[in-house]
Amino acid sequence: MYIAIAGNIGSGKTTLTQQLSKHYGYKPLFESTDNNPYINSFYEDMRRWSFNIQIYFLHTRVRQLLEIQKEYTNVVQDRTLYEDAYIFAPNLHEMGLMNTRDFENYMQTFELISSFIQPPDLLVYLRGDVPSLIRQIQHRGRDYENAIRLDYLTSLNSRYESWISGYDKGKLLIIDINELNFADKMEDLGEVINRIDAEFNNLFV
Repeated sequence: MYIAIAGNIGSGKTTLTQQLSKHYGYKPLFESTDNNPYINSFYEDMRRWSFNIQIYFLHTRVRQLLEIQKEYTNVVQDRTLYEDAYIFAPNLHEMGLMNTRDFENYMQTFELISSFIQPPDLLVYLRGDVPSLIRQIQHRGRDYENAIRLDYLTSLNSRYESWISGYDKGKLLIIDINELNFADKMEDLGEVINRIDAEFNNLFV
């Protein structure tokens, strides 16, 4: 089984990845932020480093996915390959933070690579409004996230909703983080797990 967790910055992807991998005994695959050589520079100067950081995320996530296919391991992945291509890169381009030449180069690379990649069996989308995302970003206190622009976060949220509305690569489960606080409430985590179990059952009907 391949479960992927999608959602905007601050939606709780890493927390849920940890919780689900522990519950199901699956291998967790985390987004590489602490070791990302571009993350601090990107938030300080998005226009200069946008292409570099997107290429970094692309090749690290592809490496993870190739490991999944090679090992046939049950995994939970923190953020998907598709979010980079359908949300972050086009958002940077639209905001004038990635030039057209770099954007087209990135998308052509993504389209080539994605044709060889297996989509997740279940995509769990963590939906949250911008105030909720900001609260969680402030709560976790990552220094590099202090520079995140509100218009950037808002634009990402709109793109997430558009992407999810047309998602057709497999099973989709939407979790509203405004209603379920799985990070702090065991009963809410239990509700999330129950919903995932129901989707698992549907996969094998």
